Amino acid sequence: MNEVSGAERLVRRSRAVTVVSLALLVVLAWAWLWAGAGMGPAAMPMAGAANRFLLTAAMWWVMMVAMMLPSAAPVILLYGRVYRHGAQAPPTSAFLGGYLAVWLAFALLAAGLQALLEQLGLVSAMALSDYWLRAGLLIAAGAYQLSPLKDACLASCRTPTDFLTRHYRPGALGALRMGLLHGAFCVGCCWLLMALLFVAGVMNLAWIAALTLLVAAEKLLPAGQWIARLSGAVLIAWGAASLLA
Repeated sequence: MNEVSGAERLVRRSRAVTVVSLALLVVLAWAWLWAGAGMGPAAMPMAGAANRFLLTAAMWWVMMVAMMLPSAAPVILLYGRVYRHGAQAPPTSAFLGGYLAVWLAFALLAAGLQALLEQLGLVSAMALSDYWLRAGLLIAAGAYQLSPLKDACLASCRTPTDFLTRHYRPGALGALRMGLLHGAFCVGCCWLLMALLFVAGVMNLAWIAALTLLVAAEKLLPAGQWIARLSGAVLIAWGAASLLA
């Protein structure tokens, strides 16, 4: 009994550390975004092309942490709760590392796309300057919200218990693999929503907050799948109205 209670205490302590760590990561990410994420007008002209790309990629990655980690917290915490391996703490850091690594890859791609759009003169003040591209992106994002691929990825993100039952692997490498896989599902669910940052401005904090709430609602609320479909219809109507205006 003492051994069991000791293991339970270790799991509870590990869960508390995980909760605090996740909350601290989200708070720090939002604080850095609020401070400008190193993308101020004084800093960027002084940066070379490589440094500018790294700064942009870091900005995108921190945005993804701020936007996606709150809705990913339930599966990370559930993993720590169900993990049992003697007296060892659950390797939630490996799970989290895998999850964030997928979003780092997305951030690198987004930074590359932003650099390309800037070279083509299609982005001004980190927002699409072409009227037709903005409307087209809204319609494309709305159509994706209604697609079977969106439904499949969202279903995996909405059911942490089913995800862990299907993909559970023991140990740190197993946790890393699950984090990578869950991150891939989240990217598949939300990549076009993240691309909508180009509509109102990549560093538009109000737009970032709105998309964060939408992602959380899709994943965490009981009617999340209907919220995704409703948002898809709204985005399509918004894009179409922009073309007709």
